[in-house]
Amino acid sequence: MDKMMIAAGLVLASVSSMALAQRDPAYQAARDAGQVGEQPDGYLGVVGAGTPQLRAMVSNINIQRKATYTQKAAAANVTVIDQGLTFGCNLITQTKPGEKYMAPDGSWKTRTSAPPERDPRCP
Repeated sequence: MDKMMIAAGLVLASVSSMALAQRDPAYQAARDAGQVGEQPDGYLGVVGAGTPQLRAMVSNINIQRKATYTQKAAAANVTVIDQGLTFGCNLITQTKPGEKYMAPDGSWKTRTSAPPERDPRCP
């Protein structure tokens, strides 16, 4: 029981830290400016070259996402890649008009009021 409580705490901490990183005003400003976007693999991407600071922020967020995906994949007995794809499908669906996302062909798209283009493997 103690191991389950520790594991649950770790999952909660990783999800909480991921959510906190994404509430960072710099993250939101980059998202609003179309400098970052959601990718089908569940990770955040830099649109264009980006500054070193922007790339570092995206890398930090992606490290947190991978930790979450790894924990959830182990619990669900699936691969980290599959878990990332599931999250990627959901994150792209949750984008708002004006935000960037990566289409299945690898191009960056700006979300309109229409549904986003999603990977054909998405549920």
